[in-house]
Amino acid sequence: MSKVMKTMDGNEAAAYASYAFTEVAGIYPITPSSPMADHIDTWAAEGKKNLFGSPVRVVEMQSEAGAAGTVHGSLQAGALTTTYTASQGLLLKIPNMYKIAGQLLPCVIHVAARSVAAQALSIFGDHQDIYAARQTGFAMLCSHSVQEVMDLAGVAHLAAIKGRVPFLHFFDGFRTSHEIQKIELMDYAEFDRLLDKDAVKAFKDSCLTPENPKTRGTAQNDDIYFQTRELTNPFYEALPDIVSEYMSEISRITGREYKPFVYYGDLQAERVIVAMGSVTQALEQVIDYLRSKGEKVGLLKVYLYRPFSLKHLFEVMPKSVRKIAVLDRTKEPGSLGEPLYLDIKFAFYGQQNAPLIVGGRYGLSSKDVDPSQIFAVFENLKQKEPKDHFTIGINDDVSHTSLPCDEKISLSNESTTECLFYGLGADGTVGANKNSIKIIGDNTDFYAQAYFAYDSKKSGGYTRSHLRFSKKPIRSTYLVSTPHFVACSVPAYLETYDVLEGIRENGTFLLNSIWSEKETIKHLPNKIKRILAQKKINFYIINATKLARDIGLGNRTNTIMQSAFFKLTNIVDYELAKKLMKELAHKTYSKRGEAIVEMNYKAIDIGANGLVKVAVDSAWASLQDEVAKETNAYKGTPFVEKIAKPMEKARGNDLPVSAFLGYEDGHFESGTTEFEKRGVGVIVPRWIESNCIQCNQCASVCPHAVIRPFLLDDAEFNAAPSGVKEHAIDAKGTKEQKLKYKIQVSPLDCTGCELCVQECPSKEKSLVMVPIEEEIDFGEQENADYLFKKVRYKDEIMTKENTKGAQFAQPLFEFHGACPGCGETPYITLVTRLFGERMIVANATGCSSIYGGSAPSTPYRKSIKSGFGPAWGNSLFEDNAEFGLGMKVATQTIREQMAMVMSDDLANVPNDLAAFYKEWIQKRHDVPACVAMRDEFVALLERHKDIKSAKKILDLKQYITKKSHWIFGGDGWAYDIGYGGLDHVLASGENVNVLVLDTEVYSNTGGQSSKASRTGAVAQFAAAGKPVQKKDLGQIAMTYGYIFVAQVNSNANYNHLIKALIAAEAYEGPSLIIAYSPCIAHGIKGGLSSSGEQGELATKCGYWPIYTFDPRLQDEGKNPLVMAGKEPDWGLYDEFLMNEVRYNSLKKSNPQHASELFEKNKQDAQRRYRQLKRLANADFSDEKGFNHHKD
Repeated sequence: MSKVMKTMDGNEAAAYASYAFTEVAGIYPITPSSPMADHIDTWAAEGKKNLFGSPVRVVEMQSEAGAAGTVHGSLQAGALTTTYTASQGLLLKIPNMYKIAGQLLPCVIHVAARSVAAQALSIFGDHQDIYAARQTGFAMLCSHSVQEVMDLAGVAHLAAIKGRVPFLHFFDGFRTSHEIQKIELMDYAEFDRLLDKDAVKAFKDSCLTPENPKTRGTAQNDDIYFQTRELTNPFYEALPDIVSEYMSEISRITGREYKPFVYYGDLQAERVIVAMGSVTQALEQVIDYLRSKGEKVGLLKVYLYRPFSLKHLFEVMPKSVRKIAVLDRTKEPGSLGEPLYLDIKFAFYGQQNAPLIVGGRYGLSSKDVDPSQIFAVFENLKQKEPKDHFTIGINDDVSHTSLPCDEKISLSNESTTECLFYGLGADGTVGANKNSIKIIGDNTDFYAQAYFAYDSKKSGGYTRSHLRFSKKPIRSTYLVSTPHFVACSVPAYLETYDVLEGIRENGTFLLNSIWSEKETIKHLPNKIKRILAQKKINFYIINATKLARDIGLGNRTNTIMQSAFFKLTNIVDYELAKKLMKELAHKTYSKRGEAIVEMNYKAIDIGANGLVKVAVDSAWASLQDEVAKETNAYKGTPFVEKIAKPMEKARGNDLPVSAFLGYEDGHFESGTTEFEKRGVGVIVPRWIESNCIQCNQCASVCPHAVIRPFLLDDAEFNAAPSGVKEHAIDAKGTKEQKLKYKIQVSPLDCTGCELCVQECPSKEKSLVMVPIEEEIDFGEQENADYLFKKVRYKDEIMTKENTKGAQFAQPLFEFHGACPGCGETPYITLVTRLFGERMIVANATGCSSIYGGSAPSTPYRKSIKSGFGPAWGNSLFEDNAEFGLGMKVATQTIREQMAMVMSDDLANVPNDLAAFYKEWIQKRHDVPACVAMRDEFVALLERHKDIKSAKKILDLKQYITKKSHWIFGGDGWAYDIGYGGLDHVLASGENVNVLVLDTEVYSNTGGQSSKASRTGAVAQFAAAGKPVQKKDLGQIAMTYGYIFVAQVNSNANYNHLIKALIAAEAYEGPSLIIAYSPCIAHGIKGGLSSSGEQGELATKCGYWPIYTFDPRLQDEGKNPLVMAGKEPDWGLYDEFLMNEVRYNSLKKSNPQHASELFEKNKQDAQRRYRQLKRLANADFSDEKGFNHHKD
C-alpha cells in the first residue's frame, strides 16, 4: 500500500493513533496536551469510527482527577478507555493510576510531558511529570519525534490490551506535541490486523457486570496484601517481549527501526550518550557529524522505560563502550542522581569492565537543546575524569555544574531552508505559518517542520515561528538560529530584539513597515543596517498594517505577510500557493462568515503586490550602534535592570544562575511592567479635549490601565511638560478646588485595542486612533511619564462609588500581557484602585495568573503615595480557594496573637502605648481606623522598642492594617476543578472575597467548554455545541444564606459593579463576585474592540442579569436580593447570540441543531431570570431580628 503523508503535530499524531483503539475518552484540558482531546472530540462529533465500528464517547470531567476516576470506572465496566494529560494533571491522576495498574486494566494515558510547578509554574516541556509517575505500575513508552508518536502510540494500546498492563505513552511537551512535521500515517487496517481480538474479549468478559458478578477493590489486611501485590510480577516480566514484538511489526510496516532500546552510531563506539525524547533527533545529527570526523561515538535511545529490560538494553549496547553520559530532562533535588541515570548505573552494577557512567540534566522547561550542548557532553566524556551531575544549556556559576559550550551551529542538511518569523500574539502570524507549513508539506515533495516559541504573555505577546523545509526528513529539534529568511511583523521589535541575529549571507528580510522606503531607512537602528550590509541581505518592506486595516482585518496582518512570504521564497509556485492559501483560508475562517473569508482572499491577492525592495547601502556595514539614551524614567531597580530587562529582550537564556541569588524561593519584584514600554500598539488613542465630558469611562474600560484621568493643582500644572499645559482643561465636579483635568495615554504601553474609543460616550468622540509615531512625536509619552509618576493621584476629592471618581485612584495593576481588549482585566484594575494598598491575592492558574505574574512581567505594583500594593501569589489550578483561605487564616491568626500580646501587657506599658494598644484592640477590624493610626502607632512602637511587647508588635507591624483578602480565578477553576474547594471556603464563613472572571470557557488552555459554558456554545470539547445548560454559581451560593453574592457586568452597569465590590469587601463574611468577561474565544463580531457594546447587550437581552445578594438585609427584614437594571428585552436575545462565533458557527454548520439548542439556551435564561425575580419579590419581613451570618 502506498504511503499516505500528512502534515501535523505530535498531539494530532497521538490522537489519530489512539482514536482507533478508544471506546471511551475521559478528558480534561491542560496545556500542552489539550489538543489531543480536542481532536478526539471533533472526530467523534463528525462520526469518525474507531476499530470497533463506532465513534468514541467523549466525557469531559471537572478535573484531571475526575477524568482519571471516569477512566477507571469505564475500564471496570468493559470499555477500552484513554485519557490525555500533562504536568500537574498527570500528578492528580496518580491515585487512580495505582488502582488501574493494580487491577491490570488496559488503560493508555498519552502525556505531552511538561514541567511541574515548583519555584514557579511553567507550561513548557520536560520529564518531571512522567518521572513522578514511574512508581505507579504503568508501563512507560517514549516517542522521540512526531513520526514516532504516530508509529508508537498504537503500540502502547496494543501492548496494554495484550499484556494487561496499562501504559503511559509520552513525548516532549511543545517540542514534539506542538512541532508540526510532514509524517507518514499509520493505516487503521494495520492496527486492526495487529489487535489481539481474544485479549479484547477476555478484557470485556472480566469486567463488572451483573451477569457475572464479582467484587473488585476490596480492603485487604496485613495477612494477604503483600502476597497479592506480588501477583502481577509475571505480567511485567512478559511485557518487554510483547512490546518488542509489536515494535518489530511496526518496523516491518514502516521501515523504521523500533525496539525497547535502539542504538545509533559507531558499532565500536567508546563514548555513548543515553537519552530519551526529542533530544535524540539532534543527537543523531551530532553523531553523524562527529563520525564524519572519525570519532567513535554513539547514542542509546530509550523507548520502553518501564518495565526497564536489561535483556533488551544489553542486546544493543556496544561491548566497546568505555564511557557513558546519561541525559535526564528533569531535576530531583536531594537524590543521588536523576532517574534514568540511576537506572543505567544499576544496569551496569557488578558487570565486568563496566564503563564509567556520568549523568547530566538538560532542557528543563523546553530549554532549547542545540548541537553545541551535545558536543559539550561528548567533549566531557573525552576527559580523564568527566564531570558528573553536570548541566548543559545554562551557565551555573553558583554550583558550577555546567559544561562550557561553543557557539550555536545548525546541522541541518544542505537541502534545508530555515525561516524565522517574529509576530505579535493575536496578529495571526502563528496561524498563518501553520497554514504555510501544511501548504508546503501536503502539496510538495518537501519535508516540513514548524515550531512556535512564545513568551508568557497572552495574545499580546512576542511570538517566534521557526520553520524548516527540506528534501530529507528533518531531525533539527532545536530553534532556528541561522535563518535564510526572516520576517518581522512588528517594527518595534527591531529595537527590542536581535531580529537579524544569525541570518545567512544573501538571506532575505521582510519587514512590515508603516513607513515609506525612505522613512523606513530613517527608522532602522544601525545594528539592523549593519547586518543588512555585511550579510548582503535582500531587504523588502510591506505596509501590512495599512493594507489589513483597509481591507477590514484590523491588526491581523498574518495573511498579507504569508502571501508575501510565498512570493519571495518561491518554495511553491506562487499562483499555486495563492490557490492553496485561499482553500485554507476558507477552511479556517468559514465559520466566522463569508465576509471574513473574502477579506482574507483580498489579503492574499495584495500580499505580493505591496512588496517594496529596499536598496541596502554598502556603507552601512561600518555603522556603529547609536549611543543609547539614558532614560531615567525607565531605569528600574537592580532586579529590573539585571534580570527583567534582559528577559524582556529575549536574553533570559544568557543569564547565569548567580543572577537569581536572593530569589531562590522564586519570588519576583512587583511592578516590573512599568519599565517594559513595549510599543506594540501600531495605532493608539489621542485625546480631543474640546469634546471631552470628563466622564472617565475610557479609563474604566481600558484593559491595560494605559489611559488615566488626572487632576492637577497649580504647582503640578506649572511643572508639567508643555504638552500637558497646552491640552489640560478646567476640571468639573471638584467643588471649590480649582484643578486642571487631563486624560493621558501612555503610548508605549498601549496595545491599540480601541476599546476606549468605542466606549467614549461624548457626542463627538473625544478619543481617536492615530499612529503611535505621531503621539510619540507630539510628546505624549513624556506627558505620560510626568503624570503617571509625578502627579499625586487625587482619589479623595470625589467619591469612589461611581465611575468617574474611582478612576482618579492609582491602578495598582498595569501594562500586563493580557490580550488587547481583554474583558477580565478591567475588573482587577478596579479592585486594585479600591483596595490595592492592603490586598493579598490568591490567583488560580489560568489567564489571570499568566497575565498577572509571568516572569519577568509583574503588573501588580506599589502605590506611589504609600509604597504599599497588592501581594500576589499563585499555587495551583485546583486549590486556589483553599490557598486563599490559608492566607486569610494566617493573617487573622497573627493579628489575634498581636491583640493577645497587647492585652496581656496593657498594665505594664506607658500610658501612651497602652492607649494605642486599647484603641487597636478595639478597632482592629475597622479598616479606616487601622489605616489612620498605623504610621503614628509604628512611630510610637519604635520609641518603645526596648519594651518586649512593643518589640514583638513592631516586628509584626505589617499586620497592623486589616488586610483585604481576594481570591481571583476564571470559570474553569470556580465552576469545575476548584468548585469543591470554593464551595467549602465560602461555606466556612471566613471573610474572603472571591472574584470569578467568567468567560464561560477555558480561555487559558485554548477555549474548552466548562460548566460555565451555555447550551449551544461551540468550544473545544464541545464541537457539536454544548448540549446542557450553564451551572448557576450565584444561585447555588445564595442557598447558604450568609454568603454575599453579586453578578456584575462592567459594560452594562459600572456603578453597580463598584457598589457591589465595596459592599462585598466591607461584608464580614464570604463574598462571591461573578463578573461577565468578554474573551477573544467568543469571536465577537468586530473583535474585542466591540466587546463593550456586546457586553451591554448581554444584560439588556437577559443573557446576563445583574444583581446583589446582601445577607445583612435579612436582619432588617428586607429582601437580600436586589436586581439591577431594567427588565430584559428578550427580543434582542438572538441578536446577542449571533454576534459571536461561538454561537453563530453552529448555525452555519448545523442550522436545525443550532436552533434547537439556542431555544433551550434562551428558555434557560428566562427560567433563571424568573427564578431570580421570584426570590427578589419574596417577603423577608419574618427574618427581621435574626442573625444571618454563619455564626
